[in-house]
Amino acid sequence: MQFKIGDLVVHPAFGMGNIVKIEEKQFSEKEAMHLYYKITRLKHTIWIRVEAQEISGLRLVTARSDLGQYRDLLTSPPVSLNANQQQRQLELGSRLQEGSFRGVCEVMRDLTAWNRLKPSGQADTTTLQKTRVSLYEEWATAAGVSATAAISEVDMLLQSRQFS
Repeated sequence: MQFKIGDLVVHPAFGMGNIVKIEEKQFSEKEAMHLYYKITRLKHTIWIRVEAQEISGLRLVTARSDLGQYRDLLTSPPVSLNANQQQRQLELGSRLQEGSFRGVCEVMRDLTAWNRLKPSGQADTTTLQKTRVSLYEEWATAAGVSATAAISEVDMLLQSRQFS
């Protein structure tokens, strides 16, 4: 998929941003010229090679019309997580690395349920906080609502189901 200037996109590691330019650049003398997306995010700029967009996980922000399926997903039964903390972090990281909004919602659902059942360690807390910020930000943008409204809706969805 080719993105265009003005598209709101999500990168799995950097979060949401806006494509402001498509430019041919050379970042080092040893590198050939390549086309890059110039993506602005708050006070940061990232450059993603056009031909590497799929590998990088770059995607459009979730469509408003798709939020219904994610509402259902957030209230669906969680998947059991690995009891081994290191293995659990690898599995969660792998799901987030794929870059899909579905993966973000699943990790949020599953880790929220996990934390209700067991005391969370630092790694789980950090993963949950990062995932929460990403989910709230994209949800607000997709729904066309304020961050506060997105937080309220997502939290209500996560609390609406009694996790066992």
